[in-house]
Amino acid sequence: MKRGVLLMFVLLMAGCANDMTDLNEFMARQKNVPVPAIDPLPQLTPHEVFEYSATGLRDPFSNDLEVDEDEQAENLAMAEDGRGPDLTRRKEFLETFPLDSLLMVGTYQQDDNYWALVVDPEGTIHRVSNGHFLGHNYGQVTAIYENEIQLTEWLNDGLGAWREREAAMALKEE
Repeated sequence: MKRGVLLMFVLLMAGCANDMTDLNEFMARQKNVPVPAIDPLPQLTPHEVFEYSATGLRDPFSNDLEVDEDEQAENLAMAEDGRGPDLTRRKEFLETFPLDSLLMVGTYQQDDNYWALVVDPEGTIHRVSNGHFLGHNYGQVTAIYENEIQLTEWLNDGLGAWREREAAMALKEE
């Protein structure tokens, strides 16, 4: 048994010889291979500078609305008529949320009046009837049906006039 272990040890030591002649020959051949040339960097072309000097024209970066003269006259008449939301009224709680974040989850009837159940983004259920306000656009509830709430919203056109728009909130299907 000792002889077998000794023989095994001798064979293992013979396999660990430090002969690196083939590696040295490979490295010598690779050093003699010519290095390919590197392509030069492309030339940078300067960009043409454009100076906007049309001071009397419309600013291309402004967010002004272009409105024709007929529409301007109509908007001015609407603003003078006083049409629009009551901006002095104290806002209701559901006006702090966008209309699309509110969910109608049900209705019930009490004394010939329909009441809608609306859930806000925080998960609180609110009771809504005709005349209540919802959403950021001064939306006032005009009608409540079993599967829908109808509202009238006021949108500011950015020129001082208000436009009335119909909106609806459908019952959320489970």
